[in-house]
Amino acid sequence: MSVAGVGEFGLIDRVTARLSYGPKVLLGPGDDAAVVAAPDARVVASTDVLVEGRHFRRDWSGAYDIGRRAAAANLADVVAMGADPTALLVALCVPAGLSAGWVEELADGIGAEASGVGASVVGGDMSASPTLTIAVTALGDLAGRTPVSRAGARPGDLIALAGRTGYAAAGFTVLSRGFRTPRLLVEAYRRPEVPYPAGPLAARLGATAMIDVSDGLLADLGHVATASGVAIDVERDAFDVPPQMRDAAQALGVDPYAWLLTGGDDHALAAAFPPATVLPDGWGVIGRVTEGAGVTVDGAPFDGPAGWDHFR
Repeated sequence: MSVAGVGEFGLIDRVTARLSYGPKVLLGPGDDAAVVAAPDARVVASTDVLVEGRHFRRDWSGAYDIGRRAAAANLADVVAMGADPTALLVALCVPAGLSAGWVEELADGIGAEASGVGASVVGGDMSASPTLTIAVTALGDLAGRTPVSRAGARPGDLIALAGRTGYAAAGFTVLSRGFRTPRLLVEAYRRPEVPYPAGPLAARLGATAMIDVSDGLLADLGHVATASGVAIDVERDAFDVPPQMRDAAQALGVDPYAWLLTGGDDHALAAAFPPATVLPDGWGVIGRVTEGAGVTVDGAPFDGPAGWDHFR
C-alpha cells in the first residue's frame, strides 16, 4: 500500500510500532515533544539531511541500508565530540506514491543503527514532498567528559585515525560506472561501519581535537587545522590499499589514494592526541600537527579537491 493509502497518522503508527526505547527516554513519540534524560546537564546535538538523488539512490541501496546510513551520519557527529548518543529525531518528506513498506524498512534501519549504540528514535515529523528527504537530529550525553572540539590541536600532537576512509567513495565510483562489485566497496557505500566506541574513548584518553570524516579526510582535517590555528601533515604511507580497492582503481583509471585521502561517507574518526599518548587498538597514527596553516601530504600540497563540497 502507498503512503497516501495509509495516511499520515497511519504511517506514523506503523513506524513507531517498530521502534524500541532505551532507559533515557522518559517520554517517547505520541506527544507534542519527547522527553530524554540528560544526566550530564549538557546535551550534544547535531543534524543532517539526506536528499534522494543527491545523497542516495533507491536503485543503488535498499530502504534498510539508507536508514542505517542516515542514522550513522548523525551518530558519528555525536561520538566525534566524545559523547554517547542518546536519541534521534527523524523528519521524513516522502512522495505520496511511495510504498508504506519502504518507509517501514527505512525506520527499521534507522532504529537498528541507533539501538546499536544505545540510542532511541524518540520522535520527528512527516510530510508529503515530490522529493524523498530524510532529516535526522541526534542528541548525546557527555557523561561528565569535556567535549572534544575541532579547536584544540597543538603543534607536536599526533594525528590518528579510527575506522576506514576511501571505501565508500570507491563504492560510489563503482556504482556510478554501472558496476555492482567489488562487494566490499559497494557495501561500504551503502552502509558505513562507524567506529562508535572510539569517540568517547579518545575523549577519555585526552584527545585535543576530533572530527567525523564525512566529506573527505583532507577536507575535514582542514577544518581542524583552521579551528586550531595549526598545520597538519598527513603521511601517505600510513594508508594500506586493500586488494579490492587497488583492482577497482586500476580498472577505472583512478588513483586509490584519491579515494583514501579525499573520499567521504565512511564516517571514520580523526583526532589529535598529545605526542606521548599510547593509542589503543583501533587507532593508528597517520600524521602530525605542526606550526603553520593548512593540510599537506608528505610535506607537499595535495593536487586536487580535498573532499566533498555540496555547492562545488
